[in-house]
Amino acid sequence: MSAPSPFTLLWLQAASCGGCANAALDADPPLFLQGERLGVRTLWHPMLSAENGADLQNLLDRIGAGREPLDALVVEGAVLRGPAGSGRFQMAPGLERPMADLLRDLAGVARHVVAVGSCAAFGGVAATPGSVTEAAGLQFDGVRAGGLLPEDWRGKGGLPVINIAGCAPHPGWIVETLMALAEGTLAPADLDAFNRPRFFADHLAHHGCNRNEYYEFKASAQAPGQQGCLMENLGCKATQAPGDCNRRRWNGIGSCTNAGFACINCTSPGFTESIGPWQETPKVAGIPVGLPVDMPKAWFVALAALSKSATPNRVRKNALADHVVVPPANRPPGGS
Repeated sequence: MSAPSPFTLLWLQAASCGGCANAALDADPPLFLQGERLGVRTLWHPMLSAENGADLQNLLDRIGAGREPLDALVVEGAVLRGPAGSGRFQMAPGLERPMADLLRDLAGVARHVVAVGSCAAFGGVAATPGSVTEAAGLQFDGVRAGGLLPEDWRGKGGLPVINIAGCAPHPGWIVETLMALAEGTLAPADLDAFNRPRFFADHLAHHGCNRNEYYEFKASAQAPGQQGCLMENLGCKATQAPGDCNRRRWNGIGSCTNAGFACINCTSPGFTESIGPWQETPKVAGIPVGLPVDMPKAWFVALAALSKSATPNRVRKNALADHVVVPPANRPPGGS
């Protein structure tokens, strides 16, 4: 009995900084280094593959003609459709054709199409207002459905473009999505309204944040480097941002808020269109504009006032320091 065919993937870069490809190489298990052992064969990856020029063109020709099966077309970076819809703002290197045309053709023969990063998913940085590149994601243009591919497009496997959003996405999100596709366990119901896999998108970056005690008491940092909650003054959007970033840390230890940097909600479309500096919270009448999801403004104001009135002195002082200056009270078990 012959062994099952490996799950094949092709990774291409559109208008990209390369951060998503780098993130993927940090994955554990190292899918792109030991993929054959996991039943995955990488046909080409921009940071790992030696083939280029004629060799890459031959590979793409075989895929286009159906002689080389392609289970997953993986794309990072925004698709540049300009000028005037020609796509010539980004030509496929060495192939003498617009990258947009190449991606559209490959999407037509791939079983699945995966957008890695918020640029490939929604347009990201390249689609910031004022850009003349006509940048978009593979199947979303910001919050609007329809990008390079129309809203109703589906791959041969029956799924829309799967958006592993983030700037850059967590390596675990990339590996787990690709492995679910390889095992045939990812269904339309497993994607949210923006086609992000729900195993990470049904969480918020706020979940598991090591600053949550400060958030509960609205004990806020006033300057970078302080331990307090970053939402009130320093622009943190973790209470609005889909992702389990603080439940599974990068490299086992890291996250944006853990490192002292405000969450910028990079997994959502339009995150680059901030109405103010990213490390400054926009406010109206002293109330943050971006409130936690599902939280009515009146409730937030009332709860914030109550929380601040009950803030322990320890929490208040530690919030404005860069280390613990007042430790918790040392009481024996069962003490009052």
